[in-house]
Amino acid sequence: METALYVLAGSLWLLGVVGCVVPAVPGPPVAYAGFLCLMWTPKAPGWPSVAALGAVVAVVTVLDFVASAWGARKFKCSKWGAWGGVVGACVGVFFFPLGLLAGPFAGALVGELLAGRDLTDGVHSGFGAVLGFLGGVFAKLLACAAMLGVALWAW
Repeated sequence: METALYVLAGSLWLLGVVGCVVPAVPGPPVAYAGFLCLMWTPKAPGWPSVAALGAVVAVVTVLDFVASAWGARKFKCSKWGAWGGVVGACVGVFFFPLGLLAGPFAGALVGELLAGRDLTDGVHSGFGAVLGFLGGVFAKLLACAAMLGVALWAW
């Protein structure tokens, strides 16, 4: 039984890491489910670590939903451009791997053009949306790395 829990935990963690890049899979929550599997093993991490990582996963998951929009807004785009970046990120999943970067960019660009702004503003906002998306991916990967680190430390 113990071996099965370790295999399940490792598999869920790997799927969670894939989910950090592929928006269709909620990466950190899946990896956290794997982390929770370790609680029924002799090498279980402590409850304070479980609670702290749960909070990190919750924050990263919420921030990930707004990362593209936040990045676009930091580059002074309109609400149309920010929402376009979010929609573009969702559509971009279906055109993996290029769509992961092209989707937020194209969505923000189209949103800016629909808002009546010029092409230069749209391109600028598109870059902001891509940077926001990449920031979200980086934060999710850090959360998964923290889970692995705590699990290995408990080992």
